[in-house]
Amino acid sequence: NIRKLCDLFGNPQNHLKMIHIGGTNGKGSTSNMLASVLQEAGYKTGLYNSPHLIDFTERIKIDGENCDKEFVYEFTQKLRNLPQEISPSFFEFTTIMAFQYFYQKKVDYAIIEVGLGGRLDSTNIINPIITAITNVALDHQDVLGKTIEEITTEKAGIIKSHIPIISGAEDSVVRNI
Repeated sequence: NIRKLCDLFGNPQNHLKMIHIGGTNGKGSTSNMLASVLQEAGYKTGLYNSPHLIDFTERIKIDGENCDKEFVYEFTQKLRNLPQEISPSFFEFTTIMAFQYFYQKKVDYAIIEVGLGGRLDSTNIINPIITAITNVALDHQDVLGKTIEEITTEKAGIIKSHIPIISGAEDSVVRNI
């Protein structure tokens, strides 16, 4: 679905400098700290993370400001016009919404936090300039796997050839994978 959605909206993710952040714990903190550093350095910085605490627009920010509610409303109206063969999940639709918002607002960098796992996550459609995996622990075992090795393999699915990877994982099994 995410490929079809991105195609439908002109693949905005292909026109952005993105940083992809995954892991079990710490990816939200890392994403927010990195956004703050880039913003402080003078870059117009987009941040896509989840979940939101109070308002949906917290998921999509530019320079610390929540996404414009009018943009969310207008973009949501486009759901009515999607071809029937595309039936996006909430996260898939939110992901393309973030890409489109960052593209329209011409951010210098977009920090994209993985939703769940990595390999099959809808954010994994991006071609980032750098990837980070904060750490890996036993989580979402019903979806990602029963062992630390299986879960690490899923989360490592965001690693791409010739794209630098930074890892905060201290476990040697995780680091080796």
